[in-house]
Amino acid sequence: MIQHRRMTDSLILLVVLLFVWQALFAIVGASALTPPIATFGNAWGLLAEADFWPNVASSFRALGLAIAFEVVLGLAIGAFLGLNRLAGEVMEPLLMGFYAVPKIVFYPVVLMVCGIGLTSVVVFAVMHGILPIILFTMNAVRAIRPIFLRTGRALRLSMAQTVWNIALPAAIPEVFSGLRIGFAATMLGVLLSEMFGSKNGLGFLLMNAIGLNHVNDIMALTLLLAGFAAAVNLALLAVDRRLHGV
Repeated sequence: MIQHRRMTDSLILLVVLLFVWQALFAIVGASALTPPIATFGNAWGLLAEADFWPNVASSFRALGLAIAFEVVLGLAIGAFLGLNRLAGEVMEPLLMGFYAVPKIVFYPVVLMVCGIGLTSVVVFAVMHGILPIILFTMNAVRAIRPIFLRTGRALRLSMAQTVWNIALPAAIPEVFSGLRIGFAATMLGVLLSEMFGSKNGLGFLLMNAIGLNHVNDIMALTLLLAGFAAAVNLALLAVDRRLHGV
């Protein structure tokens, strides 16, 4: 019953969005937007172009590497800060302050250090997505029942063993919530980096289309990116709800 209601609500929302999209096209015209049906056709045309897929592969490679790095580093740092309460209390305001700063202000530094290419894209994307994973992991580890940690100390587990055997298994649901939020931020970081400092990727294609004022390509790329992000987020949300027992 709940699943049926969620599906119905999603379909209603989709219909409303398409209606609003069509209404906006009627207001602003073809100079700024393309209508939904035409945009779907243009997106299908992009998928049929051979030159499109190498750029997709470039973006997905950067996105995959960034997520892998931020999951490993985010889990390790978050678990450490969660187990060491003093360190966590010192670092949490700093992390929150960094999270509030638009990451684009650091992009010139990233470019100077890493150069133009895959490395700078991955580093910039990790800067966007790692903080939710750290914060969610840290707070989840803090919420672990003290008896579990005392048991680990009684068994003389090392810090690494405590993290691996006690902290992370207990924190998995919250960690997944952080990963779900971090994914969207990571994807944004990849696209921004490709738009301003890359010679390939979907962000590069989007920036090219904006520079040439190709509204058809802009809308088609936006539709494909939004569709991919929504599909992944829905999949992660389904797993997140299952882990939380919702």
